[in-house]
Amino acid sequence: MIFNSTHLLLAAALLALAACVGKGPHELAEDSVPVPGKWQHGSAIVKPLDTAALPTWWRRFHDPVLDDLIADALRSSPTVRSAMEKITEYRSRRNVEMANLFPTIATNQSGAGTRTDSRLTGTTFNTESYKASLNMSWQVDLFGKQFQNLKAAGADLEKTREAYYGAQVTLASDIATAYVALRSAEGQLAVVENSLITRRETVQLTEWLEQAGTGDALDTQRSVTTLEQARSTMPALKLAIEQGRNQLALLSGRTPGSLDAQLSRPRSVPEMPAGMATGIPADTLRQRPDVRAAERALEAAFFRTQNARLQRLPSLTLTGSIGMEALKQGHIFSPESMLASILAGFTTPVIDAGRLRQNVRILTSQQRQTLIAYEATVLNAYAEVENALAAVQRYNEQLHILNHALSAAREAAKLSALQYKAGQMDLLVSLDAQRTLLTFEQQQVTTTAQRATASIQLYTALGGGWAHL
Repeated sequence: MIFNSTHLLLAAALLALAACVGKGPHELAEDSVPVPGKWQHGSAIVKPLDTAALPTWWRRFHDPVLDDLIADALRSSPTVRSAMEKITEYRSRRNVEMANLFPTIATNQSGAGTRTDSRLTGTTFNTESYKASLNMSWQVDLFGKQFQNLKAAGADLEKTREAYYGAQVTLASDIATAYVALRSAEGQLAVVENSLITRRETVQLTEWLEQAGTGDALDTQRSVTTLEQARSTMPALKLAIEQGRNQLALLSGRTPGSLDAQLSRPRSVPEMPAGMATGIPADTLRQRPDVRAAERALEAAFFRTQNARLQRLPSLTLTGSIGMEALKQGHIFSPESMLASILAGFTTPVIDAGRLRQNVRILTSQQRQTLIAYEATVLNAYAEVENALAAVQRYNEQLHILNHALSAAREAAKLSALQYKAGQMDLLVSLDAQRTLLTFEQQQVTTTAQRATASIQLYTALGGGWAHL
């Protein structure tokens, strides 16, 4: 094909038209969701996000067992290892797109021989021919079509990296949440076991009074009922403990029971660490792997749409070969046997029944869908942080109230037991005080666990718990 000024001007005009695509992926992402300047439930004084504490936030609970569990899970969890392997896959996919930018070179060798017998002359003719060639094919990335695919593959690779970081975040959160639930069940079981001591003493006292003739069988049965009522909650708590240990083993990629020795020593519910600076929403959301993964997905869709637009422009393909042909094997590499050729093909789509236009529409719609998905991810991230901040605040308030109520309940139970022994109070009042005390003690353990879980959710919502590759 002859290249003249008309063709060059046409190509330049099409290239300029393709370049007019409006905003890039980063601008689209920034304009999609207006993020407020501060958190609704955050501190009045805005401090920078403590990014140094985020990757290992669980250490702020000062629980060595929890530290060991998370460290082991991050190494052995199938979820994390699968996410890591996904990175290897998409790194190879990107390398394939990179290889498409370079020429393809192949070699070809052949040899043939024939034997002809003549009956008339009684002679035999042998002929041989040998060929060797080096073939090259190269689709020149004249207007950056293939380069757009390379950038899209790079964005896909970065998206899988963020998915890997997100898997670490989720795993650390799940381990910590399951650990808090386990310690909460153990704490409630300890509360029940401790209450049984007082209830057994009450049963024994009512039996003595009945035997002495100063009490009756009704009081004895009432005290036994209260004792057994407390005992009936123990199997469910023991089941929760067993299932909690198995859940931690599963999250760590271990078989059920493999962590029982490590978890056998009861520990209290981890205390919520001191308040952590959450920064401004815009900076905080950029720390979240899911938000960054959604932005990488938007980039990939944007670059693929660019590639579809550029398909309207001409394509240049170069093919060539260097070959050698000889009748004798020893002559194949001689200079006179060398042949060479090169061919350039310049093609421009003219009529395609609207295929290219419709493909652009498809990819443009997919790009808009990824933008909508990005908006949803940002809104969800913002809501998660706000909910976690609110939960930490409200559970703090609830625990403060419970501590006062528990102090009063303990005093009431103590006084009612003394007055019942002295014959100054009915048994029902003493038993009711024991039930109230047990209820508040269990609520204190539960609320402490809920506060710790809310703290875990806050650190997770802030994007903590990953290690960059």
